Amino acid sequence: MSSTPFLVMIKAKNGRKKLEGLTMKSTISHLLQKISEFTEIPSKSQKLLHGYPPKPLDLSNEGQELASLPFKSGDMVIVEEDETSNKTDISQGSGEAKATVTRRVVPSDNSCLFMSIALLMEGGNTDSSRAQELRNLIVNVVSSNPELYNEVFLAKSNLEYCQWIKNPDSWGGAIEISILSEFYETEIAVVDTQSVRIDKFGENNGYNHRIYLIYDNVHYDPLIKELGGDGMETVFRVDDEEVQSQVLHLATEAQKSRQYTDLSGFTLRCLVCNDGLRGQRQAQQHAMATGHSNFAEY
Repeated sequence: MSSTPFLVMIKAKNGRKKLEGLTMKSTISHLLQKISEFTEIPSKSQKLLHGYPPKPLDLSNEGQELASLPFKSGDMVIVEEDETSNKTDISQGSGEAKATVTRRVVPSDNSCLFMSIALLMEGGNTDSSRAQELRNLIVNVVSSNPELYNEVFLAKSNLEYCQWIKNPDSWGGAIEISILSEFYETEIAVVDTQSVRIDKFGENNGYNHRIYLIYDNVHYDPLIKELGGDGMETVFRVDDEEVQSQVLHLATEAQKSRQYTDLSGFTLRCLVCNDGLRGQRQAQQHAMATGHSNFAEY
């Protein structure tokens, strides 16, 4: 088994490459080193995503063998750089300290949206159990109003949606953001690093305050203003144009360095029936028509 080749196809901002010289017994450390040679991204800064929708791989145990990873030889893996120090200065005057708007990284799991909102709205709360509590809150809101949250609105029955969103493996998105914006009575602004567009949820509800999330089509992180020491500001007035300007600048820099995943350009295969598909829309249509939901990029 030690000599059995393990083929890995990677896609990074500098192109695609077939990694050679790996076997089933090679370790994650060997894989990261191979990737680093092609991408020039240090091993400690690499984020690997696999499957569809892309999900992050656990790279914490670098001695783990490739045979134990949740993908097969020949599968495509997306490589991104984990920009944990991506900051933009906000000048407070020539003789004063500077505050900074920065990305506060939360775990790359399927609850990153809920953790990001909890951190911003609840004084830096990073208790992982809070994500499930927010999921349960959304279930209560949706199940109590089946006329509004109907099958047309949810793209599934009210009951099916409630069962789905309670699952920790389910991603949150626009529906969940809208509900949480109303719950906290705060605008939630999501800046997209691919388009540098800001979508503001709750914008027409007369709220006075706003929080910011940054989104790369796969992962949400909260944006905060560091105040020096351990201090930070997480909630801003909706008329704070300086903060919004700096948020857009941060997203522009992320776009320039391709810190996003282009879901529309994915070439996929259904692992149930082996049909070829392209992009998120075709995958969603196929899933709705067939019930199949297991996809991989190729």
